[in-house]
Amino acid sequence: MTAEERTLSAVTRENTGTGSARAHRRRDFVPAVLYGGDKEAVAIAIPKKELMFEVDSEDFLTRIYEITVGDEKVRALPRAVQNHPVNGRAQHIDFQRVDERTRLRVQVPVRFLNEENCQGLREGGVLNIVRHRIEIHCRAAAIPSEIVVDLEGFMLGESIHADKAQWPAGVRPVLERNFTIATVAAPSALRAEALEAAEAEEAEAAAEAEGEGETPETPQEGDAAPAE
Repeated sequence: MTAEERTLSAVTRENTGTGSARAHRRRDFVPAVLYGGDKEAVAIAIPKKELMFEVDSEDFLTRIYEITVGDEKVRALPRAVQNHPVNGRAQHIDFQRVDERTRLRVQVPVRFLNEENCQGLREGGVLNIVRHRIEIHCRAAAIPSEIVVDLEGFMLGESIHADKAQWPAGVRPVLERNFTIATVAAPSALRAEALEAAEAEEAEAAAEAEGEGETPETPQEGDAAPAE
């Protein structure tokens, strides 16, 4: 499932200096730049109110936006966000122009399904997520909103590797090896119980071995026979 496109409006910035950026911020705009494709980079500014909920969303850096700049509509992907060091608000955004042929390298979130049908979790295990996001190669028109992993059937102590994920057509991970996405791990209490059980078995086995190695004492020559 690809991420739904959204729209943004923007105005051009005549100057690209610090003073111009500050002036636009005072007017509640966020300075940005449009680059890539066969055109020169263009300095723009986007109304802060349009970006308020977009920038904080999990998929902001994987969602294509149609940006209206004057009479022109541009499809672009956010590539970097510069935040204020104190309040954390977006101070500047880089957008890359894209079209149907553009191939991208982006990170998308992982979503896990069927936790209730995972045998290992039903036995008291916990899902230890190694990768919350996966970096992928894909076309701009086919950026998935997520990579799905079905947990049904996984057992306690089992690892979930990349080959178990559901990869949309035309999408492949940047890493070529079969990396680990998550594990179905035993919680510390279960591990402690397993350790205690193993130690008890070892002690029992040692006691049995010691008992099998003993032989009954027999009277030695010269010893007095017990009185009847």
